[in-house]
Amino acid sequence: MDAADGAGVAGISLRWALALALLAAFGVAQKPYFALHEVAPGVFAAIGTPGSGAGSNAGFIIGDNGVLVIDTFQKVEAARALLAAIREKTALPVRFVVNTHYHLDHVTGNQVFADAGATIIAQRNVRAWIHTENLKFFGPHPAPAAQATVAGLRAPDLVYDDGVEIDLGRRRVEVAVRLGHTGGDSVVRTGDVLFTGDLFWRHSLPNLIDETTAPLLTTLRGFTSGSQAATVFVPGHGEVGTAADVGEFRGYIEDLQRDTPTELAAKYSGWSGYSHFIGPNLADVAAERSGTKKLPRPGA
Repeated sequence: MDAADGAGVAGISLRWALALALLAAFGVAQKPYFALHEVAPGVFAAIGTPGSGAGSNAGFIIGDNGVLVIDTFQKVEAARALLAAIREKTALPVRFVVNTHYHLDHVTGNQVFADAGATIIAQRNVRAWIHTENLKFFGPHPAPAAQATVAGLRAPDLVYDDGVEIDLGRRRVEVAVRLGHTGGDSVVRTGDVLFTGDLFWRHSLPNLIDETTAPLLTTLRGFTSGSQAATVFVPGHGEVGTAADVGEFRGYIEDLQRDTPTELAAKYSGWSGYSHFIGPNLADVAAERSGTKKLPRPGA
C-alpha cells in the first residue's frame, strides 16, 4: 500500500467515525444487522440494514419488570445480535416476543428468544401458518433444506384472536389485531409509538402476496385518525415513519388499483424495491379484483 492508498483509507475511516458519531448524537446505534433507534424512552426500533440478511425490522420495549420484543428477523444471527443489543440496554428478562405475522422474515429468530426465556405470542393464524404457508417463499417445489428450515421455525406458545394487553410494570403494551397484510396481523403500541409490522412499509413497495387491499386501506386510515392516533410508526420495512409517511403508503395502495404502470413509475420508482415488487404488486391486485387470488385460510 502506498502513501496515497493509506491516506484514502484514513479518509474513509475518518468519515465512518464521523458518521457513527452523528448517528449516536441522534440516538442511533449501528449494529451488524440493523440500526437501533430509541424512538421513545425505553422503546427501540431495530431497522434492518439492506443486504445484511436481517430481512425486516424488529424492536423492543423495556418496562419495569421485563422486555417485550417485536419480531425476530429472517436470520438467526440477526436475532442473536438483537438479543445482545437488548442486553446492552438492560439486565431485565426478555419476557415476551410478539410476532406481527407469520412471514419468515419476521419469525426466524423466535427460537433465540425462546431459549432466553421469552414466551412467543401471536394472532392464532400465525401458529396455523408458520410451518405451511412459509413454504411458498421457496418456490413451487421447495428443496429439502428449505422444507427443514420452515419445519424448524419456532411457533408461538400463546395465541389470541383479537389482541392482548401486556403489563410491563408501569409500562402498558397494547397488542391489537388489524386486517390487511396476511389475515393474521398484529400491531404493538406503547404510548405514541406504533409497531405496524408489514401493514406499513415506509418508502418501499410491499409484498402483497397475502394482502387484501380494502381492509388494509381501512387499517391505514385508522393508524392516523382519531384521538388515539399514534405519532411514531415503526414499519415492517423502511425507516421509522410519521403519519405523513403512512398517508403516502396508503396513497400507493390506492394508486396501485387505478393508475397505469407508467403513472406508477413516475410517482414511485424511487421507492425501495420498486423494480422487484411492481410486477407482482400489479398481478396481486389484478388477481384480487378478479377473485382468483389465493389467500391463506384461517385455521388451515
